[in-house]
Amino acid sequence: MIKRSLCGLTADEIRILAESSTSHATVIANCLYKKRIGNLMLIPEIPKKVKEELNKKSIPGIYKPVASKRSSDGTIKYLFRNESEQEFETVLLTDNKRTTVCVSSQSGCRMGCPFCVTGKYGFRGNLSARDILTQVLGLPGSEKVTHVVFMGMGEPMDNIDNVLKACNILSAEWGLAVSPRNITVSTVGITPGIKYFLEKSNCNIALSLYSPFPEERSRTVPAEKKYPAHEIIQMMKAHQSGTKRRMSIAYIMIRDTNDTEKHLEGLKALLHGSGIRINILPYHAIPGDDNISSSPERMQYFKHELVISGISASIRKSKGIDVSAACGLLASGLK
Repeated sequence: MIKRSLCGLTADEIRILAESSTSHATVIANCLYKKRIGNLMLIPEIPKKVKEELNKKSIPGIYKPVASKRSSDGTIKYLFRNESEQEFETVLLTDNKRTTVCVSSQSGCRMGCPFCVTGKYGFRGNLSARDILTQVLGLPGSEKVTHVVFMGMGEPMDNIDNVLKACNILSAEWGLAVSPRNITVSTVGITPGIKYFLEKSNCNIALSLYSPFPEERSRTVPAEKKYPAHEIIQMMKAHQSGTKRRMSIAYIMIRDTNDTEKHLEGLKALLHGSGIRINILPYHAIPGDDNISSSPERMQYFKHELVISGISASIRKSKGIDVSAACGLLASGLK
C-alpha cells in the first residue's frame, strides 16, 4: 500500500482517511500543523486503534529542505526537492516581530516574463498543497512564522486549486491558524484564477503591473495580451468593499523605462479612488540585462506623488539580493 501524506490534507480528508470522528480528525490536524508532531503514534487524545489504522495508511509527509544560503542581511533561501524530483526555492525573512515565508507555487514558471530568472528556468510542474505547506512546516523555527506570501517561483493562479487548498490549511483554526490578512498571493494576472480566488478566499492579493499602459505591459508581461490588467483591477475594485483583505499593486521601477512622468500619471488615472495600495519595488537585474533600477530618490518621488493624489503607496525594501533571494531572482540556485 502506498501511504498518503497527511501534510496537504484538510481535517475532513483526515477524518475520511482515519475512518474516525470529526473531533479526532481536528486533534490530528492540530498536532500535525501546529505542533509538527512527526510520529503519528505520539499524537495524544486519540484512541490507539485509530492511530494504528492511520499509521498503516499515512505518513506525516513534511520534508526538509536539501540546501540553504544565508544572506548578509539575515535572509535565508532554502532549496526543496520533492519525491518527483521537482526543485523549488523558498525564502525566510525576519524583521523585528515579523517572520515571513515566501513560498513557491510551481517548480519554474510558464508565464515567460523576460525580467524574471524563474521564467528562464522553464516550467517543471505544479506543486501540490503538500509541497507548498512543507515550505513553511519544514523550515527550522517554523512555529515563529507570522506571514506567508506566495511570491516565490511560479504563477499561483496557474495552480489555483492547490494554492487555494494551501491557503485554507494555512488559515484554518485546525491548521496553522495564520490570519488570512497575513497571507498574500501575488500574480501577473490570470483572470479566471483571480476571479475564483476572490470568490473562495479572504487572503490578500497583489497584482504585478510593470506598466499602466497595456501595449507596453504586454511586451514584458505576456499574460497581458489575454488577460488585460485594467480588467483585473476593475475586478479587484469590485471585491474591495465589505472585506478586510488587502488589494495591492506591485510596481517594479526601471530607470528610464517605466519611471517617467507619463507612467506616474498613468498610475494615478488607473488607481485613483480604487482603495488599492501600490508597493514600489526596485528592479533586480538578471544576467545579460542592461536595465537598472530607478534611483531611491525617483522611487521616493513616485511614492510622494501617489500619496498626495490619494493613493496609498509604500516602497518595499529588497532583502537577500546577495544570495539571489529577492524578487525575480528565484531559481538562480537551480542551475
